[in-house]
Amino acid sequence: MLQNPIVQRELIGMMRTRKAIVIQASLVILFALLLLLRWPVDPIADVTGVKSMQVFKLFSYGILTALIFLVPVFPATSVIRERNSGTLALLLNSPMKPTEIYFGKLTGVMMFVMQLLILSIPSLAACYVMGGISMQQQVLPLYGVLLLAALQYSTMGLMVSCLAGSIDSALKITYRLVLFMSVVVLGPHLFLQGATGSLSVIASWIRCISPLPPVMDIIGHGDVGAQGMDTNINSITNYIILSLALTCTFIMVALVQLNRRILDRAKSAGVMTHQMSTFAQRFRMILYMGMDPKKRAPLIPGYVNPVLIKEFRSRRFGRVHWIIRTMVVCVVISLFLAIQSTVYTEQWGVDIIGGIMVVLQVGLVVIITPSLASGLISSELESGSWRLLLLTPINSRRILVGKLLSVAVTIFLIVLATLPGYIVLMVIDFTLVTQIWQVCVCLLMTCIMVLAISALVSSLFRATATATAVSFSIVILIFAGTFLFWLGKGAPFNVETVEKALVVNPLATALTIMGTPGFDAAEFQLLAPQVMWKAELNDLWPAVRVPLEAMGAQRVSVPLSWNWIVTGGISLVCFLLLYIRVKLLTKPQ
Repeated sequence: MLQNPIVQRELIGMMRTRKAIVIQASLVILFALLLLLRWPVDPIADVTGVKSMQVFKLFSYGILTALIFLVPVFPATSVIRERNSGTLALLLNSPMKPTEIYFGKLTGVMMFVMQLLILSIPSLAACYVMGGISMQQQVLPLYGVLLLAALQYSTMGLMVSCLAGSIDSALKITYRLVLFMSVVVLGPHLFLQGATGSLSVIASWIRCISPLPPVMDIIGHGDVGAQGMDTNINSITNYIILSLALTCTFIMVALVQLNRRILDRAKSAGVMTHQMSTFAQRFRMILYMGMDPKKRAPLIPGYVNPVLIKEFRSRRFGRVHWIIRTMVVCVVISLFLAIQSTVYTEQWGVDIIGGIMVVLQVGLVVIITPSLASGLISSELESGSWRLLLLTPINSRRILVGKLLSVAVTIFLIVLATLPGYIVLMVIDFTLVTQIWQVCVCLLMTCIMVLAISALVSSLFRATATATAVSFSIVILIFAGTFLFWLGKGAPFNVETVEKALVVNPLATALTIMGTPGFDAAEFQLLAPQVMWKAELNDLWPAVRVPLEAMGAQRVSVPLSWNWIVTGGISLVCFLLLYIRVKLLTKPQ
């Protein structure tokens, strides 16, 4: 296999990219910082090995996060990049078989993964020298799970690369599948653990699709969200079985697609609504609530931003029918969570149910917003249509507002469809009204910050694929990377360090407000809304000012959170830089 020329070509090609160099350097620096933070300086040796185990836990989570979120980027763009450049046709017409091409690419990616694991060995050796870590029970099983996870996500990325139509769509689909296979699959087990029946068994197996449960078992953290319950499930064995099964499935699907037919995919011409029968037209009008995507669109009114309409009509997932479908799915999920809230309230408590709902909502925003916003400017620059926009009488401010609104409206409608679950929680416990509106503020700040960051990144790159990868990397670093500090709360990080790291994470603030276990409002004072903002009644809207004046109030105090201030400041800076960047792009070149 090593004699395969594709292996050398893929490996050398990856090693020459800036992304590979940044990934390798970042991992080395991360592991070195973890060791420096917790390396013992006292003359007394730690015989129990507690400190080494603390560093080993953070080391495990860090390298797992890096593998599942950074490694799939390379295989996800491998085949589609070859097809767009025309070299895939040369490979398929060469004496090499499709299986040799596929396994050559897969071997190249896995050799790069092996290099990343080799870079982590010095840090692991330092932890091992400190004592308290078993080679047979912890180190070797951890690296085995990491290799299986890398193989699983690499084959998934290659499958997506064979099926996708463009590089940016391949990256978006890959990141969605990564988040689904690593986080979302944990959800059913959170509700059904401790119960009996076939559904509980199925949920316990589904959650083993993610590599997180076996890693937590290896380092001694137990089950995901076990809440003190012992499930007696061997997550390591289950993960090995499911990982190998999914890997074989991804390989077979990719090999079926990797042939000469991949170069010539026919597209249906489609049929417009006015060409259908009268019954079909009326049925589609009812089905799409008067917004049929195949119906000829009317002229754009003068008072409507044409860039906004252009984005809705040209972007696939921005079309009205896709928004409606997504909203329906979100409503169904929200109602399901509402039903589960009534069933498991006594067993779990409103705080845990609310925390699960917050995680799912923020996860939805993190998945969808960068997918839509990372191509706002970069796609126009890459395709050359930005020059056409400059030839129109539309100024830069209107172009920017139209593009931002196209994403903001979509996200607002999708998030709005997930709110019915909170209504049920308020019916169950009316004292949660204040907490729920504060959580809604956190959700709003999440949408604004992710939109601002993704749009700014989109204006800085001319390739949509690069903008998408960078946007997802920054967003995942904020919402998932900062939780590494929370996992190390108490050792090696104290509460103040964890609190300062989480102050940029709206998800942590929302969990603190809901009182989710592990997020105590008294402990995380920067996250809880305690900063009071006082304002005169004349500064408020009439709908708020009139009732307060009737009660004799003269001033009003609104509780704020430092997280809201920090995320608002980050969003404001990003929007300001975005406006300056767009102004520069609209100047004559």
